[in-house]
Amino acid sequence: MTQRLSIHDVDPDAYTAVLALEKYVHAGKLDERVALLAKIRASQINHCAWCLDMHVAEARKAGIDQRQLDVLAAWREAPALFTRREQAALAFTEQVTLISQDGVTDDVWHELTAVFDDKETVLLLMAITAINVWNRMNVAVHTDLPDRPFAAG
Repeated sequence: MTQRLSIHDVDPDAYTAVLALEKYVHAGKLDERVALLAKIRASQINHCAWCLDMHVAEARKAGIDQRQLDVLAAWREAPALFTRREQAALAFTEQVTLISQDGVTDDVWHELTAVFDDKETVLLLMAITAINVWNRMNVAVHTDLPDRPFAAG
C-alpha cells in the first residue's frame, strides 16, 4: 500500500493531541506488561501494522515472553500463559475496541473490576482508547512502516 497522507507533516498538532492522552496513561501506575498486551491486541484487531511493529518490539524489550506474543491473538486458547489480570485486560480491550458489537458486557466488566482497582481501570480504558486512535489514524492513511524494524529504546 502507498501512504495516502502524513498526518504529522500536514498537522503536527494532531499528534500532539493524541500524545497528551499517551502522557496521561504513562504517568499512571498501569502495569507496563498489561498496557503493552492491550496495545498489541487492539492493533491486531484493527490490523495496524505500524503499531504492531512498534509495540511488539517494546513488549520484547519489556521482557514479555515470546510465546505470549506468538499466541496473543488466540489468548483464550492458551489461558495458562496469561495471568487473570492479563486475561481480564485482554477481554476488556477486545470489547472496547469492538464497542459497536456488544458494548462492554457485565461479565467482562465484573472480571475486570475484580482484579483492577478503579484508577487502574480508568488508566487501562484510556490506554485502549489511545491505541485505538493511533490505529485508526495509521490504518486510514496507510502509514508506511519504517525502513527498519522499530528499535524499542
